[in-house]
Amino acid sequence: MLKVSDTAAEKAKEILKAEGKEGWGLRIFVHGSGCCGPSYGMDIDEKASEGDETVEKNGLKVFVDKEAYASLGEKEIDYIKTEQGEGFVINGGEAPSCSSGCSSCG
Repeated sequence: MLKVSDTAAEKAKEILKAEGKEGWGLRIFVHGSGCCGPSYGMDIDEKASEGDETVEKNGLKVFVDKEAYASLGEKEIDYIKTEQGEGFVINGGEAPSCSSGCSSCG
């Protein structure tokens, strides 16, 4: 089941409040796929859509469409801050296996 870190929940609530959208939530969706698996997108949304899974953490709601929820498994949404920048990340699970030799995988 998808998890949300305390740090990610608090940062998302802070962002939603700054946008004047308290009570809204985050939406996670599949944003394309490559030889190494799906890429994910994130947005804000007022409410769940029909068929969504909803994950809650510390008062934050995360809406996930069925396609994304199935592929996320035991991963965790976190928020990181480093010298290179800051943002939400999805951690955990096994790294994808890239054996096709495509040029888009490093």
